[in-house]
Amino acid sequence: MTRIAQYLGILLVTLGACKKDETVAAYGAADQIWQVVEVDGMAFPATASLTFPQTGIVSGSAPCNQFSAELQTPYPWFELSAIKMTKRACPDLAAETTFIEALADMTLVEVLEDTMILSTPEGRSILFKSAAKTPQ
Repeated sequence: MTRIAQYLGILLVTLGACKKDETVAAYGAADQIWQVVEVDGMAFPATASLTFPQTGIVSGSAPCNQFSAELQTPYPWFELSAIKMTKRACPDLAAETTFIEALADMTLVEVLEDTMILSTPEGRSILFKSAAKTPQ
């Protein structure tokens, strides 16, 4: 009986190792700092960025606060869990609200070299440009 348990344990470990990242990070978005350029076709008036620090995680900087969420769908879909944020105020709070509300609505993602576009079927979008490689 213990030999069967050993084989089952090895099988479970092996299957777990085969799990592949199917999120946008595996399709060109990892190891980049994505800087917000436009929200809904309008130039973004503040500084905000997005990264994919580990499988299934999105984090970043909004104009006033840091945020993170879980990415719950495979590429090209984009669905975040509830966005967790710090709670600081600053003069760019209106821009931050615009960005975070748009980010929460996004359902699709496309990565083309140094450009990433998040969008919805209704026509909303966030345009990002790769600003730099993330530190390893």
